[in-house]
Amino acid sequence: MPSLDNILAVILGGGRGTRLYPLTKLRSKPAVPVAGKYRLIDIPISNCINSHIYRIAVLTQFNSVSLHRHITQTYQFDVFHTGFVNIWAAEQTFTSEGWYQGTADAVRKQIFQIHSTGAEYVLILSGDHLYRMDYDDMARFHWDHKADITVAVQPVFKEEAPRLGLCKRDAAGRIIRFAEKPKDPAILADMVSRPNDPVKPYLGSMGIYMFKTKVLIDLLEDNAFDDFGAQVIPHALSEYDIYGYNFEGYWADIGTIRSFYEINLALTQPKPPFNLYDAEHPIYSHSRFLPGSTFENCVIEKALISEGCFVRGSEIRNSVVGMRSLIRSGSKVLDSIVMGADNYETDCGVDCAEDGEKIPLGIGSNCHVEGAIIDKNVRLGRGTVIKPFPRGTDIENDSWTVQDGIVVIPKNVTIRPGTIIAP
Repeated sequence: MPSLDNILAVILGGGRGTRLYPLTKLRSKPAVPVAGKYRLIDIPISNCINSHIYRIAVLTQFNSVSLHRHITQTYQFDVFHTGFVNIWAAEQTFTSEGWYQGTADAVRKQIFQIHSTGAEYVLILSGDHLYRMDYDDMARFHWDHKADITVAVQPVFKEEAPRLGLCKRDAAGRIIRFAEKPKDPAILADMVSRPNDPVKPYLGSMGIYMFKTKVLIDLLEDNAFDDFGAQVIPHALSEYDIYGYNFEGYWADIGTIRSFYEINLALTQPKPPFNLYDAEHPIYSHSRFLPGSTFENCVIEKALISEGCFVRGSEIRNSVVGMRSLIRSGSKVLDSIVMGADNYETDCGVDCAEDGEKIPLGIGSNCHVEGAIIDKNVRLGRGTVIKPFPRGTDIENDSWTVQDGIVVIPKNVTIRPGTIIAP
């Protein structure tokens, strides 16, 4: 049986993340904060470490400075460890002067680096999904079936099928057909893999692939494919043995503002779909050495609150509150995500008066924040009112936007006292 040491994990983290805009205005998609204290990139890297896969490369391209800083500050193995978390940024070379054109093209442009690791297998992962998987099990499935390529699959709802890659398998588990985001009713009917389940009749690709390194290189060097799901996997069906590995756990694609919002708020529930408290499979992130959060005369219900926060005389319900959040007296935070701040202010602390032009970091007094995403380092002046819009509403404004009914205040924005953002 091959060893996990022979696996190189390649995490794709270079996309623009346009559907998560304006959260991706100043950062790449994998660098977007999630669950108060983590970033999306922490999920696949933690899964690798917990699966004893210690050779990890992250491919980056767009708005990557904060992502690079987070990775280099967080994932440092000791000098006696053979593992690494390397950043493979898009670059101009004598053989390639273009940016990454897609998932497959990004890996193609790093073929030399893959060669240099000597890895016999390459595990391709996405940097924007929320799930916990033991890649060890997937690797052993791959080896037991003597597969050339293994695709992680799971049952998907009927209404989700047109936005996912769908797989159809034979009785032995081999994938015999693959359709990327099919819209044609005839194709959808033909791709039904679970006819006895009317709710989840399809098998969807999770965007997680394990390749024999030689197979991966042959496919990418002999073809001009840009994308794994739309091109590489369908083309490989006729030449290679491709199997579907069943994954039964929680998995979510954080692809839109609506999905980001709903997935985060689901984590505040008594029995969240994704367990952040799994001691055997922790989610790692940057250690910030912040003090515990303090609360004074507050009402808090179903809230996920990170460290280093000051909350005074406020009401917080069904919300996620990020690190160093400052929420002042008389304010309400309902069904919202408050991402906090990168630093504390030194010249305008928790009790700073909101007079004149001096609006301190955080949420001012007597604010009402509902159905919103408040990005980092935002300043909400006293008396600000934010309420959700009807689903499907999209509005662009200089200092705030509405995406599918959710109000988003971008990073570093200041909202003047008394501002009302509501239908």
